[in-house]
Amino acid sequence: MAGFATMCMVNLDCADPRALAEFYHEVLGWDILAKEDEYAMIGAEGVSPIGFGRLADYQPPAWPDAASPKRFHLDFYVDDLEVAAKQIVELGGKLADPQPGERWRVMLDPAGHPFCICLRSS
Repeated sequence: MAGFATMCMVNLDCADPRALAEFYHEVLGWDILAKEDEYAMIGAEGVSPIGFGRLADYQPPAWPDAASPKRFHLDFYVDDLEVAAKQIVELGGKLADPQPGERWRVMLDPAGHPFCICLRSS
């Protein structure tokens, strides 16, 4: 079945759009397309961009707390989980606790959004 819409982008709420755009720019290597106090965006040729919008009184989800569940999550392929997790922590992200799997790691970006790094299949 063909849909009637095409996803044009994903937007993440946060307290500091510039900082989050910088973080994901470093993780993905995508260009920073906009970098304002209220809104920032990254993108690359052939992909739907990710936008970051300032939300007053932003409160991150408290994954895995069911009282404050995640609202979404992004998944990224990496070649080495330990190396990628270390790089993400060096950029200001965090390793989430607990870790539910062996072929992926749940990470938290600097705004507290959970995302996964998944071991690329060979």
